Amino acid sequence: MEISLALGGGGAKGNAHIGVLRRLEQEGYKICSAAGTSFGGLVAVMYSVGYGPKEIQAIFESIDQKALYGRSPLDGPSLLGLAGVRQLLDKVVGDKTFKDTRIPCAVTAVDINSGAEVIINEGSLRAAVLATIALPGIFPVQTINDWQLMDGGVLNPVPVTVARMLSPDLPVVAVVLNDPIDKPLRGYNLPIPSYIPRPIAESLSRISFAQSLDIFLRSVDVSSRYVAYLRLQVDKPEVLVRPDVHHIELLDKVVIEDLAQLGEQALERVLPDLKRETAWLTRVGRRFFGATPK
Repeated sequence: MEISLALGGGGAKGNAHIGVLRRLEQEGYKICSAAGTSFGGLVAVMYSVGYGPKEIQAIFESIDQKALYGRSPLDGPSLLGLAGVRQLLDKVVGDKTFKDTRIPCAVTAVDINSGAEVIINEGSLRAAVLATIALPGIFPVQTINDWQLMDGGVLNPVPVTVARMLSPDLPVVAVVLNDPIDKPLRGYNLPIPSYIPRPIAESLSRISFAQSLDIFLRSVDVSSRYVAYLRLQVDKPEVLVRPDVHHIELLDKVVIEDLAQLGEQALERVLPDLKRETAWLTRVGRRFFGATPK
């Protein structure tokens, strides 16, 4: 029972991907390729180089979530930096490239000059992850070759087409973390790095800048919801998994296992669809194109 994965972005919500991977393996599914956007890109890369769900969870649980976004001289203009994320990537992927993955893998980003989607499936894994998670204005733009890259979720929140590119003859299991378009928008808290003293952090949270950031993030949220909705209508993954993570903000500090369990529960809900798709594939030996996202 072979499948290809398309893992969507969503910041801290992305920890739900761990539970999806865990349950897929328990059910005996073989993940033959993985495409990811933003946090989904990080998980796709880690899984592709050989980390299992249990190892990915242990790594995420071992880090100080609020220390991930400190600034370093390597960071360009942005609200937050990626110094902690770089340290994490140095440990988990080091100097590995896409040639070192055990299964085909790709992540998405967007070039801020051309406005085009960029599919990254060669070169440094570390650089690819930093590019796909570069949330506009929040994290610094990343330069690869002649591209200046930001978060792939701007154009492709759930990279179904990329998963199909990697494994054209396999059903795509897509994990979407964006809120449905009929959910009310929620407010966002100012993400203050842990190294800023609490009195200063509390003052920052009350200034007009924080209120402006809240409006900006809400606009990003609503845009991402509609882009995801429209892309899924067109790209039609064979199976759509939607964890109930709508109460989680992008940069929340979370309990990893709680999010993983939400991912497992979401996969459980669509198991009948997944079994039907893979059974059909086994019988006829090719992918069924008529599935509709649920």
